[in-house]
Amino acid sequence: MRKTGRLGVFLVLSLVLAMASGPAFASKLQQQLAEESMIEQVLKRGVLKVGFSTFVPWAMTDKSGQYIGFEIDVARRLAQDMGVKVEFIPTKWSGIIPALLTGKFDIIIGGMSIKADRNLKVNFTDPYYHTGMSMVAHKELAKGFSSLEDFNKPEVVIAVRIGTTAVAAARKHLPKAQLRQFDEESQAVQELLNGRAHAFMSEEPLPAFQAVKNPDKLFLPVKEVFERSPIGLAVRKGDVDTLNFLNSWIRLIQAEGWIQERKHYWFETQDWEGLQP
Repeated sequence: MRKTGRLGVFLVLSLVLAMASGPAFASKLQQQLAEESMIEQVLKRGVLKVGFSTFVPWAMTDKSGQYIGFEIDVARRLAQDMGVKVEFIPTKWSGIIPALLTGKFDIIIGGMSIKADRNLKVNFTDPYYHTGMSMVAHKELAKGFSSLEDFNKPEVVIAVRIGTTAVAAARKHLPKAQLRQFDEESQAVQELLNGRAHAFMSEEPLPAFQAVKNPDKLFLPVKEVFERSPIGLAVRKGDVDTLNFLNSWIRLIQAEGWIQERKHYWFETQDWEGLQP
């Protein structure tokens, strides 16, 4: 009984001490977390490291080899508003989340759709725009095709980029079709142009641009977009201060109309095509 009584007294004293030191401990922990946040580290370094993968017109190179595109504009604006420089780190899409988690860069700004399986690995900001899935087809191989169901056949080949939302969309809407995956969208498009695929599926507006660029070979069998997805910035987990800053920043550029302006330029016009090599 004595041992039990002493243990009880010890536990009570421990609880009292913990309660007494709680506010101080919490304050110290909060300060430590703030200092370790991505935002603070970037401000100290003076450079925002951005991970992305090339997607036309989200991110690509111009004739001089400089990065341009919608997401490049977003990254430059974010760095400008933070008062730091920006460093672009091109990464294969299939490995972009692991690269973020290992600290290769600070943030993913690359047209990444917010998905549950991705959210288990990274934290997403609020959406800063939405996109939809689209498809462009080969005029000869897909002659007479005018709906998704027309492509849902075992003999039909659909080209997609590996690791993108187009993979899941193709499997959902065209489960009977053959899926051919490529590391780069340019490879998937070339497969279509060479007549080795019936269609290429991707997020808008790339399929529409390809149809305009190659009117003799390609066409849009389904005019409307499908599988609309919210797009967010992705950062490592456990960083509340960074998410708070980024969400506030997104609300700001949306309220200004800046994000809509850049989306219109890159997604709804072809004024930028002359910048490409």
